[in-house]
Amino acid sequence: MSHLVSQQAPVARLIRIAEVERTTGLKRASIYRHMAAGTFPASIKLSPACTAWSEAEVQAWIAQRIAASREAA
Repeated sequence: MSHLVSQQAPVARLIRIAEVERTTGLKRASIYRHMAAGTFPASIKLSPACTAWSEAEVQAWIAQRIAASREAA
């Protein structure tokens, strides 16, 4: 009898502004300035009063910043 292995896609995690600030070291105003400039991942509107970001997109942004700073050095 064969057993099927269930392959699940990774769960996308959404994070709120406080965690984005902790993760990036940026303050709220800087995050929104980067978003307006198109240099930071767009937020996701969950409800009229609730905004979040994709944790994977924020982590990818951090990785890009690290890579860019290493190339410039």
